[in-house]
Amino acid sequence: MPRLLNPPEIDWREDGTPVARAHDDVYFTAGDGLAESRAVFLAGCGLPQAWRGRDVFTVAETGFGTGLNFLALWQLWETHRPSPTARLHFVSFEAFPLQPEDAVRALDSWAELEELAALMIARWPGPAKGVRRMVWPDAGVSLTLHQGDIRDTLPAAQFHADAWFLDGFSPAKNEDMWGTWIYPQLAAHSVPGARLGTFTVAGAVRRGLAGAGFDVTRQPGHGRKRERLEAALATPSPSSAPTPDPHATACAPPGIRRIAIIGAGIAGASAARALMDAGAEITVFDSAGHPASGASGNPLALLMPRLDAADTVQARLLVDAYIAARDTYRGLPGVTETDVRQMPKDQAETDRFTNLLTDPPLPLEDLEALRGGGLLHKRALILRPALLIPALLAGATLRMGEAADIDIPQRMVNGERFDAIILATAMAAGDLLPWLGLEARLGQIEWITDAPVAGPDAVASGTYALAAGTDRLWGATFERFDGGLPATSDAARAENAEGLENLSPWWIREAREHAATSRAGLRATTADRLPLIGAVPDHAAALEVFGGVRKGRPADMDAPQLPGIYMVNGFGARGFTWGPWAGGILAAQLMGGPAPAEAAALVAVSPMRLILRALKRGEA
Repeated sequence: MPRLLNPPEIDWREDGTPVARAHDDVYFTAGDGLAESRAVFLAGCGLPQAWRGRDVFTVAETGFGTGLNFLALWQLWETHRPSPTARLHFVSFEAFPLQPEDAVRALDSWAELEELAALMIARWPGPAKGVRRMVWPDAGVSLTLHQGDIRDTLPAAQFHADAWFLDGFSPAKNEDMWGTWIYPQLAAHSVPGARLGTFTVAGAVRRGLAGAGFDVTRQPGHGRKRERLEAALATPSPSSAPTPDPHATACAPPGIRRIAIIGAGIAGASAARALMDAGAEITVFDSAGHPASGASGNPLALLMPRLDAADTVQARLLVDAYIAARDTYRGLPGVTETDVRQMPKDQAETDRFTNLLTDPPLPLEDLEALRGGGLLHKRALILRPALLIPALLAGATLRMGEAADIDIPQRMVNGERFDAIILATAMAAGDLLPWLGLEARLGQIEWITDAPVAGPDAVASGTYALAAGTDRLWGATFERFDGGLPATSDAARAENAEGLENLSPWWIREAREHAATSRAGLRATTADRLPLIGAVPDHAAALEVFGGVRKGRPADMDAPQLPGIYMVNGFGARGFTWGPWAGGILAAQLMGGPAPAEAAALVAVSPMRLILRALKRGEA
């Protein structure tokens, strides 16, 4: 299946109602769509009464469409938010995302939604498959949008809804979305007692909901519709019961608020930002005197995608992470948009680019072919970490220059107790958790600061070269590190010089004529080059519990954890790509709410995977 989703063809009736040509069905009732949303979905799910006294409330929807239901809910939340710290999470599923201009036109009828609609449209996602998470922290609202066929995306989503808006085109015109498969999934993704509202009273829908454990009642309809349905999950299905969590990807028990983060590089700063946006109180410890003192602290950094031709879990999560990073960084200090010209470094990469472009994971607004077999990455970013990372940390309590003495069993740092501790310490995590088997890679870059002023520019091919203002930067190496203190070397300088000659940026003469400064930093990497995000397992207990894995016993038990201990690590050379996506995962796991990733992606980055893999290979 293609990795880009086709926007629907829209016909517009004289009254301004959008109609999906493929289904010949309307997105909402003409002139009355907002009132219909309020009656069918908001009132049908008992809102706002249902969220009174709640700190976290999750609403799910089966068809995002124009976003009208989301905006109606957001507006209600603004006037009936249970408390200033309460959080509303909205999860929706869409196989054919509208073009933003169509969404603007569809919502233009409701002046009262204009301000909220503008905030939503400014974050409107492109047509790439995957999971998009948008957060409006001041409002306490988040939107997690799963883009793709709902038959694939709903089973792969990780959340439990307090209420459901069963929307989408009518069952008669969209049988796939309303098939018998969906009702057990609704139950499996619901909390006991979850409410559901829908405009349809079709017999198949009533029977499907009842068969999945919902009590279903007919209610007076709205407008020209005589009836609608309300339902509540009275008898949770077996699939909604807690299941074994061998990779420790489930949410922590409620009540976490005060969190310590050890490390003020991009991993720690991104986690801090996501957790603060979710309502946490964050204290960041770092033995250095300022943020971004390690590998995150180069003068410039490049955010560009790493794209694979195959449509695998790993390929999809890399795209999701890149989009999350780009959306998070835009508008922050030290961030400049640029195009990146990426030429293939060898024939294998030429073939990979060719295959990639036959089924691109990003739209033409982001990616196109270059003459000569290269790729043009549009809307990439050049970053200044010295400005960006402090901006991400804004609002946190910073304890710079203070080494962290961690008492893991007591969740204490320097004698102070926290609800949770996050290790964002790169290679230093191996001192506490040697079983991680982290591998250090030394990355060296070269830069000059007194070149003529130039606009942002980037070129890449195995290595990269950046121009921004009076700065020019090139590199970076990725060499094995055998211990000691990271230091620059003439060998790495020569390697970077050779890479610059091959890239041949337009400013190469300036690099030759100026004395360059070198900088080296360590990158913590894993054997599979994927990061470590989530709960830290209790290694000794996990070996005992899962000891039979290598003998063929399935891993169908909960992973033993170090209570309240989490990590973000193993970012390798892609720290600025992984950071915000990793932060979003931690925010969901510690603070509640939907995970901003499919379940398979959470497994792929779980620290517990290292233990299970070692057991299966007989290496533990």
